Amino acid sequence: MDGIEKRFTELADRAEDWCVAQFSEFLNMEEQSVLSSLRLRTPCTLWGGYENAERRIAAFGGADTSDFPIAVIKAQPLNSKFADRLSHRDFLGSLMGLGIKREVLGDIVICDNTGYIFCLETIAEYVLQNLGKVKHTSVKCSVVSALPEEAQAKPEEKRVNVASERLDVLAAGVYNLSRSQVKELFAARKIFVNSSLCENFSFVPKENDVISVRGYGRFVYLGVCGSTKKGRLVAEILLYK
Repeated sequence: MDGIEKRFTELADRAEDWCVAQFSEFLNMEEQSVLSSLRLRTPCTLWGGYENAERRIAAFGGADTSDFPIAVIKAQPLNSKFADRLSHRDFLGSLMGLGIKREVLGDIVICDNTGYIFCLETIAEYVLQNLGKVKHTSVKCSVVSALPEEAQAKPEEKRVNVASERLDVLAAGVYNLSRSQVKELFAARKIFVNSSLCENFSFVPKENDVISVRGYGRFVYLGVCGSTKKGRLVAEILLYK
């Protein structure tokens, strides 16, 4: 049994034996996929602090979203006029530079050059006390109750002409990729359906399945809504950028 599988099994067993919810650290897509493939003694739920979060914590034994040990830290430039244009990589690099491990950090959402950092509650005070600069920009940090509505990505409704509903065809159409590029993504284990790794080129997603393509984003497949005069299908999606 791999280390991550053993860890999940231990948490599930502990939740079952102690009748108390047990929480993992933040899981990436690959780890969530491993979790979904296991048959554990107790059910688990996933939550990353907001809807459609990519990095999420697993709660074994059941828990409300309010029970998850997640803090949200707002890191805002002290002087917006002279601030650098800050990216996800800039915030993550500054946090890692403080010696913080990736598994205690969830998503980092950027809105109006301000970073909203999801992290374990146990590390929140350390971030507040030590994160004073991102790139060359001084920032002030504070804990907020939730991600502001304006910072949550709104999906774009799109229609894509495709030859079939196969996942490789859909991914190529949505992201304007060649079939060979999509095959490389499959080979690199970068395509997930509902947080589970998918290695089947010809897989046909169901309506409302969430497809994540590492490095490109994710989209919700809504199904076929028509066809063109040349017989191609018109697929409807919700695209998250």
